[in-house]
Amino acid sequence: MLNQRWKNGFDSYRNGEEPIRTADYDVAPIPDDTTARGFVQAHHYSGTYPAARWRFGMYHRAQLVGVAVFSHPTNDRTITNVFPGVRATDGVELGRFVLLDSVPGNGETWFLARCFDQLRACGLAGVVSFSDPAKRTNRDGSQVFGGHIGTIYQAHNAVYTGRGTPRTLKLLPNGQVLSSRAMQKVRSNDQGVEYTVGVLVGHGAARPDSREPGYLADWLRRWTGQLCRNQRHKGNYRYCWVLNKRVEVAGERVRVRLGLDRLPYPKQRDAA
Repeated sequence: MLNQRWKNGFDSYRNGEEPIRTADYDVAPIPDDTTARGFVQAHHYSGTYPAARWRFGMYHRAQLVGVAVFSHPTNDRTITNVFPGVRATDGVELGRFVLLDSVPGNGETWFLARCFDQLRACGLAGVVSFSDPAKRTNRDGSQVFGGHIGTIYQAHNAVYTGRGTPRTLKLLPNGQVLSSRAMQKVRSNDQGVEYTVGVLVGHGAARPDSREPGYLADWLRRWTGQLCRNQRHKGNYRYCWVLNKRVEVAGERVRVRLGLDRLPYPKQRDAA
């Protein structure tokens, strides 16, 4: 079993049975986005940072070597379909989970368990996470992302409930995904538009002359057509964990249950 690691946007792998000396590591909340965002954008292949609700850091002798970001998903049904009867805010998505290649193989499950302990104490119903099994290459054909099936989620006793929504990815020349959320920010001239515009300009797009939504939509269509490749995606693998047996909803204690069937874990050959 191999566990995925990250450094400077590239993945690598370590033996999942390699032991971690836990006395040398600590896990603590990260109080603001600045530190977590910088770490994720520097090392995770996506180069992007989600809307965080909780952030935790893994430290090796006071040096940050891992970050877990728990976010609110773009669609409330990501939570309510998995945990019916609770509010969308009673659950979180594991939006980013990044450990440097210096962390021993089984460090991920140890780190994840420490994060879950703190989320459980906050009264959350559960966690949903997605793993992306699809490999991606840059425009030159070099592999930039090997795909992952969620090995550490399986090792941490997650329930596998199938794939997420199939979609077509927009791949930038370096193989990174230009997300639908980022593109919508450009079309609507919403907060965060400058980051996405900067990404496209960095890949060769001309800087837009106007911030009118209609102009930006045309600008986005023109430059994604010139710069991006389409890749059909069958949907990410979806995993979930129940953290608390009951949560309070509208003054009542509601039992937390799974609204989707438990399925056999996918294997690497399924991803291929």
